[in-house]
Amino acid sequence: VQLQAYGGGLVQAGGSLTLSCAVSGRTSSHRVTGWFRQAPGQERLFVAAISWSGSGISYAESVKGRFTISRDAAKNTVYLQLNSLKPEDTAVYYCGTGPLIRSSWTFADQYHYWGQGTQVTVSS
Repeated sequence: VQLQAYGGGLVQAGGSLTLSCAVSGRTSSHRVTGWFRQAPGQERLFVAAISWSGSGISYAESVKGRFTISRDAAKNTVYLQLNSLKPEDTAVYYCGTGPLIRSSWTFADQYHYWGQGTQVTVSS
């Protein structure tokens, strides 16, 4: 399984970005795809996750109401729409995937495969 994350960039506070995570290889309908972010010197933190059916979605409290996760089954791609961005959203954003149960979605070490990360920088 391979993941490619892209769409990051530099944006002013209050702006928006759309991140994409293209998943290829031996995917499965049981897989969950999650977005995490990691700022310099900090651990990788959960942002959002979506089940491959699209019926299950979860967000970190810090991004609820501002970020939206979605998927396009035909393109095997998961999106993360980032709105109302704040300087504290600055980080490298990673997408990961794996056959996770719902209670494990927020734990980075439960994901089996990761993309290379895309940098999001929000200026004040």
